[in-house]
Amino acid sequence: MEAARLQLPAELTHAQARACAQTLSAQIAAASEVRLDVDASALVSFDSSALAVLLECRRAALAAGKSLAVAGLPAGLQSMARLYGVQALLVPDGALPSA
Repeated sequence: MEAARLQLPAELTHAQARACAQTLSAQIAAASEVRLDVDASALVSFDSSALAVLLECRRAALAAGKSLAVAGLPAGLQSMARLYGVQALLVPDGALPSA
């Protein structure tokens, strides 16, 4: 199954969150593929707003009848996702190391 690939920017903090979420939501709505993969490997500067954007993307994907998975989460964002209990919502089982 082919997946649409979405890319997070290098910086995703509170200042960029709204615009990034709007851009990604539009890309999700426009994607013809049912599966969406978000590449977070470019993230260098981020805060918890990055998780909020990813969760908004997940909601948009589900509302459109699509699935969404995130790959390439930086270690700090992985830790935040575990801390807030949202890792399973963003990453398919076994896709992230348990470190």
